[in-house]
Amino acid sequence: MENYIISGTFKAGHSWENFTKTVSSLNEKNAAETVYSLIGSEHGLKRNLIRLDSISKE
Repeated sequence: MENYIISGTFKAGHSWENFTKTVSSLNEKNAAETVYSLIGSEHGLKRNLIRLDSISKE
């Protein structure tokens, strides 16, 4: 498993907040799905309110 660094923004009230997450995953697609799941559950957001800007290997 490789570590991926994913950065993006999510809707927080009336503004967009930046985030950076490091997740361990088999590939980029699974890493993105993990981040959608984490951010969505932590902040009660749907996927259309989460924007992933970049995905890179650590």
